[in-house]
Amino acid sequence: MEEEKKSLNFIEQIIEDDLANGMSNDQIRFRFPPEPNGYLHVGHTKAICINFGLGEKYNAPVNLRFDDTNPEKEEQEFVDSIMKDVEWLGFKWDKVLYASDYFQQLYDWAVQLIKEGKAYVDEQPSQTITEQRKNPAEPGIESPFRNRPVEESLDLFEKMKNGEFESGSMSLRAKIDMVSPNMNMRDPVMYRILNKPHHRTGTDWKIYPMYDWAHGESDYIEQISHSLCSLEFENHRPLYNWYLDQVYEKGKVKNKQREFARMNVSYMITSKRKLQRLVAENVVKGWDDPRMPTISGMRRKGYTPTSIRNFIDKVGVAKRENLISIQLLDFCVREDLNKVAKRVMAVVDPVKLIIENYPEGQEEWLETENNPEQENAGTREVPFSRELYIEREDFQEEANKKFFRLKLGGEVRLKSAYIIKAERVDKDENGEITTIYATYDEKSKSGSGTEESLRKVKGTLHWVSASHAIPVDVRIYDNLFTVEQPDAEKDVDFLNFINPDSVSTVQGFAEPSLKDVAVGEPLQFQRIGYFTKDQDSTDTNFVFNRTVTLKDSYKPE
Repeated sequence: MEEEKKSLNFIEQIIEDDLANGMSNDQIRFRFPPEPNGYLHVGHTKAICINFGLGEKYNAPVNLRFDDTNPEKEEQEFVDSIMKDVEWLGFKWDKVLYASDYFQQLYDWAVQLIKEGKAYVDEQPSQTITEQRKNPAEPGIESPFRNRPVEESLDLFEKMKNGEFESGSMSLRAKIDMVSPNMNMRDPVMYRILNKPHHRTGTDWKIYPMYDWAHGESDYIEQISHSLCSLEFENHRPLYNWYLDQVYEKGKVKNKQREFARMNVSYMITSKRKLQRLVAENVVKGWDDPRMPTISGMRRKGYTPTSIRNFIDKVGVAKRENLISIQLLDFCVREDLNKVAKRVMAVVDPVKLIIENYPEGQEEWLETENNPEQENAGTREVPFSRELYIEREDFQEEANKKFFRLKLGGEVRLKSAYIIKAERVDKDENGEITTIYATYDEKSKSGSGTEESLRKVKGTLHWVSASHAIPVDVRIYDNLFTVEQPDAEKDVDFLNFINPDSVSTVQGFAEPSLKDVAVGEPLQFQRIGYFTKDQDSTDTNFVFNRTVTLKDSYKPE
């Protein structure tokens, strides 16, 4: 029986229709056009995966083009971080390009529009221009400079370029339609004066193109066939097309803009301005804080590229926006980590366990598996001794029949080691258990093949040897916000919904092999959750971030 073909999403259908109507496959080209004014976030992963995923599907080039038209907010740091994020997700671009590469061409085209009577220099302040646009139900008011002579606009535009006027004192506007129901068509601003140095062009330019003018024309220069963007730009499409019509030459690819729904994930925000506030006001410790929805934050928390790409695939490409549950993201992360994470033993809330009949001073190295989900993952050896640490919650003095961990008079197996029986405890003056005393069955060693080793007990606990253990700082992360949509209420500051318990640090102990794991390596702390070594670790201080819990009741539809 032939395998059922996966149905096309609406963007793929558009491309298939274009190919059926005469476009050749070698004319297909995509781009991912971030603005380098911040770090990429979870919302950007959708645009990245769509554009680069289509590139892979159609064997078409994808440009990484930086929309660097606002020198006030853009920095090389952000350029570098964006490139790192795209590479980390596993995608390869064809060319790295910048809108600033085209500043001269964009200027020359603007001069052409002035000569054709399709653009003019306006000396009104931006606030006045906004007020004159009115609203979709009310016709706009024409600027008193709308019909100024072409030569006058050409002269002023050149002086704007040469830096002869103050920032914000005038602008170049396209002359389109001041009564259009689409506000973007009401003589939009094409250039503004901004006497700020640019991170690439220095002080060469004193005027900078607006996004709508630079974006579509950059697509055209690069001969992008399909310009894919989020739904917020749907109303900009008529302007995108109008600008394109002014410069289009017959025989070239005429790029088309199409829009898809943005990705909103519960308990996260995807506004760069608000993310910048979190950093600037020290709510988080930088753009790569593991609580941040940035790609660098998710990477530091321990998310994998595969898990994020699988998440985007499950979300799909839609035309309508909706709120995606963060549980789906966690499910995808957990699903991938289960396959790739090495199993290790760490105790995050330790209590000492002494095996009284195990010889003092003796130690042995026991073989344990690295990952049962990976056939070739192999094994490693962990040290065992008389004094161990186990999780405090794994012991109760008295417990009911449903408690399958350690209790007084009860038996459990220590993972890859022996069966033990709890005999008695020591407590401090507050009644807190300080030490558990147990005995072990020396013939019950895991894998030894003895009759005793095959004996069944209901519980298996993880542990670490006290004399070999390394102390670890374990950071437990929760959602940064207490509500699903922290920026949904326009009159309420989103910072009011910060979760005061979004991160806590506990001190535990881990098997000595964790000294040598690399920063970012995925690990499963057995029976606890998935973790990764943090970049704050040193040779003497080991820090691990919890990526996601071990299990969850959530099931994707």
